Amino acid sequence: QNCTPLTMKFAAGVALFFTLTPCSGFAPMSRSSWARNMPSISSKSLKMSSSSRIEGNQRNPTEEELAIMDEMITKLADAKPYDLPNAVRRAFRVCSSPQFFMRIAARADQATNDEKEKLSALASNLVATLDAVVSTTEDQLDERAKEVQNVVTAAAEPDGEFLVPLSAQRIQSMQDEVAKLDPAIVDEGFLSTVDAWMNKSHQDGLDGMVGILQKLLQMVAGLQVSRARAAQEIEETAEAALFESLLKTDTDAWDAAIKDGIADGVSATDLANEVQRTMESVVLSLDNGSMQQRVMAEYLRELVTRIKALETSSK
Repeated sequence: QNCTPLTMKFAAGVALFFTLTPCSGFAPMSRSSWARNMPSISSKSLKMSSSSRIEGNQRNPTEEELAIMDEMITKLADAKPYDLPNAVRRAFRVCSSPQFFMRIAARADQATNDEKEKLSALASNLVATLDAVVSTTEDQLDERAKEVQNVVTAAAEPDGEFLVPLSAQRIQSMQDEVAKLDPAIVDEGFLSTVDAWMNKSHQDGLDGMVGILQKLLQMVAGLQVSRARAAQEIEETAEAALFESLLKTDTDAWDAAIKDGIADGVSATDLANEVQRTMESVVLSLDNGSMQQRVMAEYLRELVTRIKALETSSK
């Protein structure tokens, strides 16, 4: 069967994607064996697929996500070749996915000749850029893996075992480790490493470890949102104070904290609106399709869902 140049570039992109697979050898549920058998996470772990444990990576793209892909394709197609590496690093999980290359091919099918040439050039440059990004991020991702391991091992009991559900002391130990993370460390590589470990834990039947890693993502999301709000001029209100407190609260304790806040006179509607404003000002300012945007959006959506559920039940 004959292939057009764009089809071959599309196939090369998909082939490259399928080399980005999670590593094997995930640790059992004890700190000593965890440290020995921790997967050697690399850029080959950065895979956006149905095996990801992040909700937004487990389904076909929505119309909104297709629109985001189209916007990104247009920007990348118009970008200078030397600008591509940084743009790809910021949205690696989207740019390296088969869905992204399929979207390029779908647009090329309906494009004019000039537009088709531009998309063909993008597909070619993107494959080469992805390959370069993969090879240059190995050391950085190894460092991110060490940071993730430091937080996860804080969840272990003094005897080295992981007991789930985690005790309040172990949760606090994790939060202390997360608070030490430099903002620059909590990037796409860090979050993608956590996602890869969650996926491998799920495959190995380590549901307890999946829960610990999910809690890590929640803690990171709360910290990042809090840091972003601190950089803004937030009006000091009762709902803003409660929201800030919830960002530092374990998600399992959210319901009780929200109920206490409502009992103290905070309006559930005002609190939900405060969270929604933060979603609009913080989450939407992040790179479209990035892991940071996905993690923060899911975290805040869950908080809004909890608030509205408690508001409904209290009526």
